[in-house]
Amino acid sequence: MTEPSPHVTTERIESVLVVHLDDGKANALSSDMIVAITHALDQAEADDTIGAVVLHGRDGRFSGGFDLSVMRSGDWGGVATLVSDGGDLVRRIYGSPVPVVAACTGHALAAGALMLLGCDVRVGADINCKIGLNEVAIGMVLPAWAITIAQDRLSRRHIQLAVATAQVTDGRGAVDAGFLDTVVPADDVLAHAVARARELSALDGRAYAGTVLAVRGPVLDRMAAQITADREAGTSPLV
Repeated sequence: MTEPSPHVTTERIESVLVVHLDDGKANALSSDMIVAITHALDQAEADDTIGAVVLHGRDGRFSGGFDLSVMRSGDWGGVATLVSDGGDLVRRIYGSPVPVVAACTGHALAAGALMLLGCDVRVGADINCKIGLNEVAIGMVLPAWAITIAQDRLSRRHIQLAVATAQVTDGRGAVDAGFLDTVVPADDVLAHAVARARELSALDGRAYAGTVLAVRGPVLDRMAAQITADREAGTSPLV
């Protein structure tokens, strides 16, 4: 199969589709990477023999956020498009009828942390890494869709710290905050994530998909409306 991006490859392990993210650097969420991850989700959702997906980062990095070459380009229309495309991806993961497990291998900042919020189960590396929403610390305002999913997934005790004060934490702290569900030794992250994905793949697919819509439908609808509003405005609230 030809991949839309050389930085995203897929591997089939029994009923699980593993999506490997590796750009050799920060695993920045570029337009190409967004398209490639979306393509992998399309593949999983179209194949009845695939019961779950694992999003797997490179060694030490899940994703460092949106592509800085775009974010610092001065092309505010391009920034708005990338951020809205990222919102569509996070929403797509959160609303997928196929369970999605994150294998968080290390740093997950900004859009990387938002992808974690979209995944059903988040397995992280028990290492000294940075996970969180650091936008306010670097002079940016989170888009409304990002705040919506943060409010839905993060611990109530941590929303203000994680969002308004841009508190970044390590893997264990990310479990308490709600970015991760568990941490394991770094060498075991992928194996543990695949094992959890296998368990989820045994769920009744129709029941799972219907329950996702019932539980997350209002949040998904709100995110969709917010992303559409951002696209129509043509500017990003991040800048």
